[in-house]
This record gives sequence, structure tokens and C-alpha cells, in this order.
Amino acid sequence: MNVRRRHISGIAIAAATTLGLGTLSACSDSAAAANTDKFDVVASFYPLQYLAEQIGGSHVHVTSLTTPGQEPHDLEISAQQTAAIGRSDAVLYLKNLQPSVDAVVSQSEVKTKIDAASLTTEEKHGNEVGGHAATHDTSKNDELAGLDPHIWLDPVRYAQVAEGVGKAFEKADPKNAADYRTRTAALVKRLDALNTEFRTGLANTRTKVFITTHAAFGYLAERYGLTEEAINGLDPESEPSAKRVKDLEKMAKADGVTTVFYETLVSDKTAKTIAADANLKTDVLDPIEGITKKSRGTDYFSVQQANLKALQKALGSK
Repeated sequence: MNVRRRHISGIAIAAATTLGLGTLSACSDSAAAANTDKFDVVASFYPLQYLAEQIGGSHVHVTSLTTPGQEPHDLEISAQQTAAIGRSDAVLYLKNLQPSVDAVVSQSEVKTKIDAASLTTEEKHGNEVGGHAATHDTSKNDELAGLDPHIWLDPVRYAQVAEGVGKAFEKADPKNAADYRTRTAALVKRLDALNTEFRTGLANTRTKVFITTHAAFGYLAERYGLTEEAINGLDPESEPSAKRVKDLEKMAKADGVTTVFYETLVSDKTAKTIAADANLKTDVLDPIEGITKKSRGTDYFSVQQANLKALQKALGSK
């Protein structure tokens, strides 16, 4: 990940564990966890919190390390959160998305560690992959060398993760295994239906190319035969090169692109600047890293359906 996202050291982790609940932070509410009479799950951020809640139902007590509105990439684990992970029955996280979470989980003695990345396949996405404007871009972005973590934006991969989480819950909490199995099947069915909505809704469009502020939608684009052109790489706050901006403007004109998409948790300044220069519109395409009052929906499914409508409008659905 980007070097500005600091890893916390083993010493810091040990200190945090020792401090436990004695240290409070701005994220304290998200760490109120564990030692309940339910199956206690700590999820690293919203998409995994949502899976745990949908699969676990009334049998689980779920807390998220990332508060609504917080950029999950930038999360720094607090002492209280470290202690909460240690007291929980399971931790659900996505390796390589949040380095501070990876560091704490690797040293935690929590019995059940569920890495969502291990439950599906990850690929490399970014400006140098699958994008024709990118072939002319000479800017360097170390993050593009890594695997794209945004697997939840592809309903098919998200369903695979759901199935893996369900099995992990069954194994860790066998007395409620039947319910976990039933709820997992219901969630996967809904995700299958969402996949069908996207596939049919994006099958016939005037253009297949869309521009986003950062490369969060590579899996979604690949799944439905689209091409994502990202202003930045996988890092939502990196700055694009001047040449990259010019290439995007040329590509937009050549491919009939109408819209530059920005997202709810990151500044829209770059998107609006490029859109103004290229005489394009702007709209929201939400990577669903958290649900806030600004979100176009109240949960994963409603926001994804809003994303579908935004794409249909921008691409010229027929």
C-alpha cells in the first residue's frame, strides 16, 4: 500500500494490548466489543461488517474498526480496538487493505481469523491494466504493483466471500451452524440477483468506458465488460500526473465519455477540475467503504443499485 499509510510496530501493538481499555480514542465507539453472550465478531470495515451481520443475525455481536465516514485505507488501530480484537471470538478483515489491522491480527491470539481475501481471487488493477489512456501515462504509482483489494464491488466475488464467512462461522460457533448456513444461502441468492441486474442493465450501452477518481471498480468493470479509467491508482488520495490528465481528456472525447465519477469519502476537487476542463459532467460512484448520510442508500444493496443507475446514465444504457 502507499507509504503514507503507516504500519504499527510490534512494540506499539504490545503496548496497546497492555493499555487495553485504559486508553480511549476518537474511534472508541467502534471498538466497544466482545465478552457478550453472543458470538463476538470484530469486522475491519463496512463491507465485512455487513456480511457478518447478515450471516450472523441475532447470534452475533458485530463491531467495526472503521467508523462511518472514515476512509478505511487510513485506519490506525487504537489501543482500545486492539484490546477488543483480542477479546473477540472472531475477526473478519481483508488482508493488505488496512496495514494496521493486518499487523494487529497477525499478533492477536483471537481464535478465529477470517481473511476475506483468501475466500476469493484477487487480481491486479490500475491505470496500467486494461486501460488505453494508461498506455500513454509515464507516471509512477507503487500501489499499482499490488493486488486490487476492492473485491466486494463485484457481487460474484462478494458472494464467494459470504460463503467462506458462513462456513467459518459454522465451524467456530457450531451450535448455530444451521442458521448461519440458511442465512448465508439467502444472502448469496440476493447477490446472485444483483449480479443479474448489473449484467442485464449494462449489456447494451452507448459506451463501455467510464472515468473514476481512483481505481476501485476494476472487478466490477471486468465482470460486466466495461473499462474503468482511473484518475489516480488504487490510492484514492494520490495526485495524477499532468500527462495522465491530458490522456484522460483525449480518451473521454474519443470514447464518448460523459461523466467523471467521484466518491463520497474522498474530495471531489480533482474530478470536478478535470470534468470542467473536458466539459464533462460529474456524478457519484460509491465504493461502499462505509455508509453515511451522503450515501445513496442505506446498505450494500441499495448503494449498489444506485451505482448501477449512475453507470447506466453515464454510459448511455439502451
